[in-house]
Amino acid sequence: MLAAPREALQGTDMTQPNHSSLRICWRALMGLPGLLLAGAVSGLALPPTGLWWLLGLTVPVLAFHLERLPLRAGRRAFLAGACFGFGYFAVAFHWIGYAFFVNQADIWMMPFAVGGLALFMALYWGAATGIAARVPAAIMQRWLAALLLIAVAEWLRGHLFTGFPWAVPGLVAEGMGPVAQVASLVGMNGLTALVLVWAVLPLVAWRQWSGQRQLPLAVLSVLMLLPLSAFWGQWRLGQVPTRYSEEAVVRLVQPNIAQDDKWRADNSEAIFSSLLDLTAAGMPAAGVTHVVWPESSVPFLLDEDPVALARIGDALATGRTLVAGAIRREKTGEASEPYFTSVLAIDDAGTVTGTYDKWRLVPGGEFLPFEGLLSRLGFRKVVSLPESFTAGPGAANLRLPVIGAVGALVCYEVIFPHGLVAAERPQMLINVTNDGWFGQSTGPYQHLAQARLRSIEQGLPVARAANTGISAMIDPVGRILIATQLGTRNQIDSKVPLPLAATPYARWGDGLLVLLLAALALLLRAAKLPDPGKGDAG
Repeated sequence: MLAAPREALQGTDMTQPNHSSLRICWRALMGLPGLLLAGAVSGLALPPTGLWWLLGLTVPVLAFHLERLPLRAGRRAFLAGACFGFGYFAVAFHWIGYAFFVNQADIWMMPFAVGGLALFMALYWGAATGIAARVPAAIMQRWLAALLLIAVAEWLRGHLFTGFPWAVPGLVAEGMGPVAQVASLVGMNGLTALVLVWAVLPLVAWRQWSGQRQLPLAVLSVLMLLPLSAFWGQWRLGQVPTRYSEEAVVRLVQPNIAQDDKWRADNSEAIFSSLLDLTAAGMPAAGVTHVVWPESSVPFLLDEDPVALARIGDALATGRTLVAGAIRREKTGEASEPYFTSVLAIDDAGTVTGTYDKWRLVPGGEFLPFEGLLSRLGFRKVVSLPESFTAGPGAANLRLPVIGAVGALVCYEVIFPHGLVAAERPQMLINVTNDGWFGQSTGPYQHLAQARLRSIEQGLPVARAANTGISAMIDPVGRILIATQLGTRNQIDSKVPLPLAATPYARWGDGLLVLLLAALALLLRAAKLPDPGKGDAG
């Protein structure tokens, strides 16, 4: 039985490369395991690493695979896109797993939550590549159709089933310096389309050049958009210095309460006293006019506690205002009353002068999708309330003394590029969040990066107060003016930056995304590009 292998080796020069092994490795790279690995490496391009150039190594792997499939191989193309997407989202969402260590009894749900969410989001990419497989080459290269359709899928991911646009590939532009300013024109989803196409075009250009053929003008023009975007972004930053209000100074309070301590009833007084101490410390001398507390800042119903409200009034200097994240109950007199995760404006007399209710709730955190089915299987919400929160009516402003209209955003509402500004354009956005669920992971950094993109898109400053995480004041072009460190107890004071005029994205939203996708498709279709996965036949 062993003779055949020995005979097969006779006459073989063992000093030469084993081309069979190389072929096996290549097939593995181009197969589903390679796509999974390439997708996972792509996830490392997201903040806080800033390794955006990794996409130039990984996205071509997907393009190679798609171009080698026969026409109308929709099922195989779907698996390719879904496998690449699953690797990407598994790495991008890994920080969600930290939340399940807060309550040890919930750890069993962690792989289902992280893996299930990554798989669900990967289906969007699989659908995009599956549809692209049916596009004839006479109309458009399959890889180009797939990348543009993934950009469309990312837009859908932010809208369907309540939306969850975390880890959109356009977020890697946050690490590309001034290139991120393009968000003021085409938004985060427009950046996604550009980033994905830029990732493949250098290889396409090399294929064209190595065949000693002239590079199509369309390829050069789209490639040149990258340095031009950087140049234009740098110019924009130079043309827009940070201008400040003469009267408003905001204090951002970061109490750094551990998540497993935050909801214990016996900690209520210690937490509340810590917030009051950080609020009152040197307030008149610092010229503070407004104080911001993070999401669900105290473990009790703040607006129903007259003693707590009176103590807040005592802590605030005359004329000062507190903006506090808090859980609120609407008293209906019924057995089951609705609860909201809210933002309260409280004046120096301890009176609640305004309320905003969060309307984009976190699936699995603040409400359980398909609750009737999943609860029978043992799943439950991460936030420990006896029932799900109720969604508020939509985007709304609080009116604050000195500043005027302020748009309030609770926690992950800041990751949505659309629908976050009310009909009346505010002077600034205030984002209250917790981030204590996610420890020393990439989650808080990515959350801050998305707040930066919102400021660039809208031309509005963003004041961000986190329980722990990164609290920061961001100017209307995304510059971080002052920030805390992750996992520290602190308060920081900042003058309030003035807003810019509404940006093109603020005026027209994702309508410009349609124009961008059409322009990229028409330009690159006309270029008659070589396939990125094949040699140049010419």
